[in-house]
Order: sequence, then C-alpha cells, then structure tokens
Amino acid sequence: MAGALSAAMLLGTGAQAASAADQPEIQAQNVILLIPDGMGMDGTTLTRWYNGGKPLAMDEMASGLVRTYSADAAIADSAPAGTAFATGYKSHTGYVGVLPDRNTMPGLDPIANGDAKKPVANVLEAARLSGKSTGIVATSEIMHATPAAFSAHYPDRSNYDALSEQQVYADIDVVLGGGAKYFTPAGRKDGENLQQVIRDRGYDLVNDTAGMKKSGSDKLWGMFAETAMSYDMDRDPAKQPSLAEMTSKAIDVLDRSEDGFFLMVEGSKVDWAAHANDPIGIISDVNAFDKAVGEALEFAKKDGNTMVIAVTDHGNGGISIGDRATTGTYDKEPLATFTAPLLKAKLTGEGVESKLANPRTNSNIKQVMAQYYGINDLSNKEVEAIRRAEKGKLNSVIGPMISERAHIGWTSGGHTGGDVVLYSYAPDGRKLSGLLENTDIARAMASALGLNLSEVSKQLFVPAEEAFKAKGAQWKIDSADKANPVLVVTKGKDTLRLPVFKSTAELNGKSVQLKGNVIDNGVKLFVPQDAVDLLP
Repeated sequence: MAGALSAAMLLGTGAQAASAADQPEIQAQNVILLIPDGMGMDGTTLTRWYNGGKPLAMDEMASGLVRTYSADAAIADSAPAGTAFATGYKSHTGYVGVLPDRNTMPGLDPIANGDAKKPVANVLEAARLSGKSTGIVATSEIMHATPAAFSAHYPDRSNYDALSEQQVYADIDVVLGGGAKYFTPAGRKDGENLQQVIRDRGYDLVNDTAGMKKSGSDKLWGMFAETAMSYDMDRDPAKQPSLAEMTSKAIDVLDRSEDGFFLMVEGSKVDWAAHANDPIGIISDVNAFDKAVGEALEFAKKDGNTMVIAVTDHGNGGISIGDRATTGTYDKEPLATFTAPLLKAKLTGEGVESKLANPRTNSNIKQVMAQYYGINDLSNKEVEAIRRAEKGKLNSVIGPMISERAHIGWTSGGHTGGDVVLYSYAPDGRKLSGLLENTDIARAMASALGLNLSEVSKQLFVPAEEAFKAKGAQWKIDSADKANPVLVVTKGKDTLRLPVFKSTAELNGKSVQLKGNVIDNGVKLFVPQDAVDLLP
C-alpha cells in the first residue's frame, strides 16, 4: 500500500529530521501542493478581518503545524525550504534541489562523504516518470526559488540560466508564471532562445489571459510578465490571469491524464510584501492564494481521488495585529483600528509607484497617496521618503507608513523561524496532522502517489565520471561555447554528446531524448542512467 511506504524507502538513507507522528494511510491519484511563500499566521488573520471576518477557503483544511528550519540555520531561505517540500531533504541557503554541504541543526544525520551538493529527485520528477502529468504555477519568475525546487537542481538559486534551461527540458506539461525575459537571448548569458525551444518541444506558448483560457493544448507554457507578475490587486486582468485562474487551467489540462497528476502552485509575492512590511501586498496576495486553494479544494471534493496540501515554506516579517503603540490599549481597540486604514487602499505599494510622476513631485505624491492608498496626512518627511525611494522599492517605503496608521507591527524585514500552519485535505476527508517537519510534506505526497524518491534519484543522477569510466569510455568537456558546455563521451566508434542542463543527447550524430537532464552541480556532472545505457 502506498501509504505504508517507509521514510527510508521514500527518501533513501537515514531520515534527516525527527520522525512525524503517525499519519493516516492516504492514497490518491492526484496531488496539488499550494505554497503561499512567506505567509505568517497574523497575515492570514489580518486578511480574514479585512474580508469582514468571512472564513477563508483554506480554513476548513487547517490540520497541523510544520517546522521550517534548514540544514544549518534556524531560519530558512526559500530555496532550501522549497527543496525540503520537493525532495524530502533539508538543504543550505540558496541551494535548489541538491543536498547541503553539511547538516548542523540538532537531530539531523551527517551528510555522507561525497554527497555534498548532490542532486536529489523531487516529487514532480518522480510523478512524471511514473506516467503522471505535471505542472508548476507561480506569480514570481518561474525559475524563482520555490518553483525551481520542483523542477531543477543547482546550488545557487540566482543562476537563472541554469535553472530555467533545466525547466524547459524537464518535460513538465503545464508551466504558468512570470519571467519571460529570462527565456530570450537578450536576457541570458548563454544567448539561447528558450522561448523557441519551448515551441519546438510542442508547447502552446501564451502570454495573456485570453491566450491561456483559449488554449486546448495538453502542453501549455504561459509567460505573463517579463519578470514577476503583479500583485493581484494591481494586475491588469486582460494581461495577467489570477492565481486562481492559472490553477484552474492547470488542473483542467493535467486532469486529462488517465494516470493522474502532480501540481505545485506558489503564491510567490506574499513573501515579497512581507519583506517590504507592506500589509496591503500581503492581503492582496493571501486573498489571491486562497481563491486558488478554493479551486483546488473544489476539484478535489468532486474528483474524490485528490490530495490537497497548502502550507507556507517559512514566516516573514514577523507581522502582528497590534504594535508597541497599542501596548496599553490592545484590548480596548476596536477592529476598525486595524482594518479601516487598510480598506482605503486600492493598490499595493508596487501599484502606487506606477501612478507617481516621473520625476516624482511633492504635489503628485500627496494626490496619489490620497487617491490610491487612502493616506491624506503625509508628513513632509514621508513625502520626501517617497520621492527618494529607489525604483521598484516603493512598497518598502509606504508599507510601513500604512502599517503605523493601522497599528500593524513588524519584527523584521526578513524571514522568521517559527512553525507554520499546515492545511490538508485527502480522499474521504482525511488530513495530515500534528507537528511535522517540512521534509515530511515530500514524504506524504510521495507516499500518497506511491512514488519512491530514492529510486528516482538513482535513476536520474548517476555520477558521470564513475559511470563512464566503468564502461571503459573516455570523456571530456567541450567548452568551445563556454556558456553551453557539452560532455563528450567516446568508446570505440561511438561518440555521445550530452549538453549540460538539457535532456537531449546526440549518439553518433543522432538525437536521443533522455529521461532527465544532465546536471552540473559545480563539483561534478550527473547524468540519467539511460544516458549511460546508450553505450555498450
């Protein structure tokens, strides 16, 4: 039974984290994981009050808590946090889909010799190899840390060239999000036209809401912004679909598979708003995320064979309803103290920036802030702060201004290390429960789908030098095009060319499609087993 698979079977060698409480045996044909990046508990509560106290779609799914620390830090970066959800292994800050250099947090097993930065399989890869359709959706650039953790492997989340190229060759059925410029020759150091590659690989490539909705293709790639998509409150509905619309479309396409599907959905910019201490941005995108949860939950209830998990990867900002100014009055403050200033805002701080004159003038600033942010009492100091704000950073300036007026507190401009709420739903209304490790999320999804992540890692990530040496082959790196290196393996009359970060090989001049990508982790090269098997 899938639900009875042990942690060792699913994840490989010794468990990295404290074992989870016994969970119900869950089997499902489909799994939908939704991640509201950086969503703190008070942010969820504030959003609910902003909505007049109405329950959120995810409220009925609340079922437990999740620990968020990484391999060597009490407060996690999104890359290792996403990697934990995707692979079942904790990792190091900035590392995507690979093991850390070392485990130093209490209770974690040491990393085996030679395994530092080694790529490990994620749930999406395992689902794809089992015959299921797969998808990733995000409002950030699609190669941002969290979606990349489910679709790529590299120990540097900022290497967009490496991450995006892997995504294009990963054979994911549905990819929806931002980051269009990083798939063009002008936006890449390697000069590749990945948008053309996407088309060549059979995708319907769309760039607006109508195009997405109209598409009838079983392979769909949507790029709705040059970089990240807008906050939901700011977006143009004709140009950018909502997270709920993208989720609904992804489910529609993926559900055509008779073997089921895996879908990861990220509400990316909850995190960005929290970094900026911008409560309007948080409310905007928590609401957008919750509508996406509603779409997934509605499908799961009708389908009867779908598991849905919603959980953030970490807290951010230390947001609180109440600040130091309410220390002596907190229990006497009416709800309107906290919500009335927020309800006046029509845009997030990012959206307000586009309404300001360029160059910014004091008179325009006061007019715009009154009209779109509901603030009529700007001080001269605040006006000057807005005027001097760095381009693209205005929400970090005016977010704290409305926070002060609404008595919303903040402890940080960075991530926080507390436990986060787990929301779950499975066939027959079953839920995950208790205090879980973030790595347990991968375990639960793999178990429900009957996947063995350890075996998939062995299939996809074979150390190239050792494997080809054992075959009696010679190998070298062809760096004629330094931005696009190729592993060249020769044995007798056979020549095998393996471009790094791609799943296409060339054997004696003939193209071969591999089951996975060639991975360079900065230490050594890894190839899929079927690449090794091409040579006698």
